[in-house]
Amino acid sequence: MIWELVATVFAGLGGAGIALLIRKLSKQTAPKWLVPAFAGLCMLGFQVQGEYDWYDHQTGLLPTGVVVVKAVEEKAIWRPWSYVFPQTTRFIAADVANSAQNKIDPNLILVDLYFFERRSTAKRVPQVIDCVQSARADFTDSFSAETNSTTQWYPLEDNDPLITAVCS
Repeated sequence: MIWELVATVFAGLGGAGIALLIRKLSKQTAPKWLVPAFAGLCMLGFQVQGEYDWYDHQTGLLPTGVVVVKAVEEKAIWRPWSYVFPQTTRFIAADVANSAQNKIDPNLILVDLYFFERRSTAKRVPQVIDCVQSARADFTDSFSAETNSTTQWYPLEDNDPLITAVCS
């Protein structure tokens, strides 16, 4: 995050430099307020560009076999442009390549879900997916065939991207 701050400052310096060049080429007839205005616009533009490129950059870094199963787009009043172009601020990816099928019940698959959010570290949450019942449950150390009846299952739609990615 410190590098993002440094890059934003340099974007502002670049914008101010462009405005100074415009003032020099116009023989100082361009208004003086052009310098801070260009600096501010360049810093704002750099931040907006970074916000929108974050999702594509993060998904491009995912290894083969990790599939995005949900992306959340948000609109915010302090980002008026997001009403026209919603911004993806978080997403969930499933590590399908390293999923494991239960040896006792092959309909149960253990998969790691990764929760990504802008300016936060990724979180890994192991989940058990029931491909027949279209449901998921949190995997804990006490999860076993004997305690399966007391496990809290959360129903999923049949066409849920998580079911499609893991059970295909």
